[in-house]
Amino acid sequence: MREKLLERGPDALADYEILEMLLFLAMPKGDTKPLAKALINAHGSFAAVLTAPQKQLVETRGLGEHSVAALKLVQAAALRMMQAELREQPVLNNTERLDAYLAAAMSRDKVEQFRVLFLDPKNRLIADEVQGKGTVNHTPVYVREVVKRALELHSTALILVHNHPSGDPTPSRADIDITAELREAAALFEVVVHDHLIIGNGRQFSFRREGLLSRR
Repeated sequence: MREKLLERGPDALADYEILEMLLFLAMPKGDTKPLAKALINAHGSFAAVLTAPQKQLVETRGLGEHSVAALKLVQAAALRMMQAELREQPVLNNTERLDAYLAAAMSRDKVEQFRVLFLDPKNRLIADEVQGKGTVNHTPVYVREVVKRALELHSTALILVHNHPSGDPTPSRADIDITAELREAAALFEVVVHDHLIIGNGRQFSFRREGLLSRR
């Protein structure tokens, strides 16, 4: 497989073969093919294995801390590459890359997380930070902390993002209310909320596109 990879490129390898090689690098003793195939069968895809909760992976028979660390390192590297591409031009002009990045980062999470993209005056990405994690259907959001962080980063615009582990990105009443609160609080410091994106399973909801940014 190593020769196939080097001579013909990564497209020549099946998903289980890439996972098999990755596991072998973490635990070079033994045959990792059965484990690679079992993981893909259990989770549904190579991407789903990488994004599976760390606790769930650690508890998987045959996986140790070194293997789980290797999987999470690959996931982190992929997200860093996608994030670097986002920094190349204004985020609002690059919605396809933004959607792909957020889907990779959040769509398979089993609990809600609320993150904020902090933008500069040219709408380029300064930072992407998780502001809170919660349960399967709720994440506490602290308006004051979000605005304070924007001022610390000299950010002039924000994109709010959170996921719905249920897979349905339809906003709740609480989602609409917290969006209005954040928008009003940020406006006091001349910080604009460009959008609030809700990430579901294969679907995303945009407050801006649906005309909900100014609603309560």
